[in-house]
Amino acid sequence: MSKGHEAENPLMPVTARGEATRRKILDAAEEVFGELGYYEASISEITRRAGVAQGTYYIYFHSKRTIFEELVRDIGERLRADMRAAIAGADNRIEIERRGFQAFFQFVSSHRRIYSIVQEAERVAPDAFYSYYHKISQGYIRGLQEAMDEGSIRQLDPEAIAYTLMGIGHFIALRWLIWPPESGQKKEIDELPENVFNSIMEFITHGLSLSAPEHKAP
Repeated sequence: MSKGHEAENPLMPVTARGEATRRKILDAAEEVFGELGYYEASISEITRRAGVAQGTYYIYFHSKRTIFEELVRDIGERLRADMRAAIAGADNRIEIERRGFQAFFQFVSSHRRIYSIVQEAERVAPDAFYSYYHKISQGYIRGLQEAMDEGSIRQLDPEAIAYTLMGIGHFIALRWLIWPPESGQKKEIDELPENVFNSIMEFITHGLSLSAPEHKAP
């Protein structure tokens, strides 16, 4: 790692009060970047919404780019933590998928700005963008491989299945939680419709089940 890159790393607080201040700044940054986008956002607007002085901001973050990268990392950590907590104690892979998807959709519903932030990171901070999805996928791949090794789900390519399931979650959340209501849908909804969630789980259950028919290459 170069010295120049090290200089851009966020400064970590050593006290509970410092961590609370840093959390306020990150939460404000999520609002500002989510509403305005990276290029229109400003440090002054972030500090105004956080209720801190600009001098306080620079105790924790060196620049706008630094806090944006840290925010993408922070969103990923919070999402993965929520999903880990949700699946704790689940005794089979299908139940893990059910709880994990529920936690994912609940997180997105509570943090709807994350989609625009993470997608903008592909252009603004590509390393942070890649790391966000890579870290999610690695845990997913390990869990699927363990279930395959135990013989509880079909033997498939775990990386391909991990990204397939991530894609399902991504676009279902876009359609029902992020995009504007379609014609006939009266207003934004607070959570994923039950029939949509049940359809997803039915599809996943039959796709991973040991009783599913094997595809034979021509």
